This record gives sequence, structure tokens and C-alpha cells, in this order.
Amino acid sequence: MDDEVSSEIYQENNYFTRKKPTFDDKNVVSKFNFVLPQRWPGLMSVDADGDLNVLRKNSASPTESIEIEHKQSTIIDMVGLQIWRGALLLADWLIYNHDKIPTDSVILELGSGVGLTSIVASMYFPVICTDINRGNILGLIESNVSRNKNLSRHPVRVLELDFLSPDIPQEILEQLPNISVIIAADTVYDDTITEAFVRTVHRLVTSSPSPSGKRSVYIALEKRFVFTLSDCDTVAPCYEYYLKCLDKLTGVKCEEVSLAFPKSFEYDRVKELVLWKVTSV
Repeated sequence: MDDEVSSEIYQENNYFTRKKPTFDDKNVVSKFNFVLPQRWPGLMSVDADGDLNVLRKNSASPTESIEIEHKQSTIIDMVGLQIWRGALLLADWLIYNHDKIPTDSVILELGSGVGLTSIVASMYFPVICTDINRGNILGLIESNVSRNKNLSRHPVRVLELDFLSPDIPQEILEQLPNISVIIAADTVYDDTITEAFVRTVHRLVTSSPSPSGKRSVYIALEKRFVFTLSDCDTVAPCYEYYLKCLDKLTGVKCEEVSLAFPKSFEYDRVKELVLWKVTSV
């Protein structure tokens, strides 16, 4: 039997609730609080670590929350059924940069996992939320979207997209002219999947023009270091392979994005977290 792994976020914060899962009795339900700073202009600042400081004198914290049903642990092939730091980083980026995205855009998420980032995106834009339907993950996404319908101001369409398949769903191809921004989090953990993911990114970003003329993909991930005897050093092999895949791309610009934007969600923004941007040229 394969060993199971668990996301580190639960070593940092207690997100668990006593609410019963509605999709799978073996799942758990977690609650993630976050702040929307535009609601309180002049009541916040950012510290040296990028943390958002909100003044809360003699009042309850002005927070929103999102509830997600998910697995507490999985085998490595099913890690999309959990929540990882990259999804929270990408959600932070969306909250603080949504006003820079054309208002008539549709957001496409690749490898959406349990749907947290897509739900955040739906507060601002229509969303196409995709993943491979293993472990009935698409049904779980739809359940989580329904659970958080109070947050969504725009529709979320859930579709299957398999990086290893040569075909892009027709519905996505038809919507591409309306898609300025594509997002993905925590999709780099297996070299075969990474190569297929980057190939999919390249195909989508270089296809038909977007409303803004160029289409960008934002990829959030965490470098995972291991010590190897062959290198006699601590290395991040999955991340290094991802960079090699990016280097092979043509017709696009790849750049690392500064993380100097505030945290809205409660999690540890560790130094291993990175955000990449791939843009058509």
C-alpha cells in the first residue's frame, strides 16, 4: 500500500471544523478566514514579511470565510484532494490584483484540486475550473462551489482537462478569446505531469488572442527540497525539472513574480513559495 502524505498547512493553523462533509463521509471540512482590504480603506498596513495588519480596536475581526471539503491525507497521486500553500498564495494574488485584469475576462484554472482558488476568483470573474476526474474530484469541486455560493458573484463551470491528453475541451477552446488570465497552483510534484502541464500551458497561452491582446498564466508552487547522495546536497528536483521545461518554451516570456503583496489568508508564506508568470509575446 502506498504511503500517504498530508499538507503542511495543518501544522501551522487549525482550519478544521466540526461540520459534516456532504460529498464523502471520509472527508473533512476546513474553514479558511480571509480579509478583503478594499472594504476598509485606510485601516491596514503591510509589515516586512508581507503580512496584512488590520486595525481591529474593540471589534470583531472583519473577515470573510470559505469552507472547503477535502481529504486530510492522500497518496501522492491524489494530492489534489488536499489543500496546499500554493492555492492560498494564488488566492492572495487574485484578491490584490483582480482590478488589474480586464473586467470582461473569464478566468481559467488548471489543476484546480478541491476548488478553493476558483471560488475566490469567482468573486470577481466567471471561472472555468478544471482538473482530471480522478477520485471524483470534479464532483467534489462542484460540491465546494455550492457550499460557498454566498461568496461567488459569477458562475463557475467545472470541466475535465487532462494534461496528458492531446485534446483541449472544446468549451475551453471556444472561451479562449475571453480568457486573459489562467491560474494554476501546486501542479509540480511529478516530472511526467509537470512536462504535460507546461506543454498545456504553452498551448493555451499561445492560442487565439485574449481581450487584452496577451494571455498570462500565473503558476504558484512550493519548492520541495530533499537531500540526495548523488548530489551530496539539498536540492529541489521537481522544481528544477519544471524550470527546465520552461526553458524549452518558445514564443512566451517566463518570469518570477514578486511576492510583495499582502497576505489575505492565514498561512505561513514560507520562502520556498514562488509565483511564476508565463505570457505570450
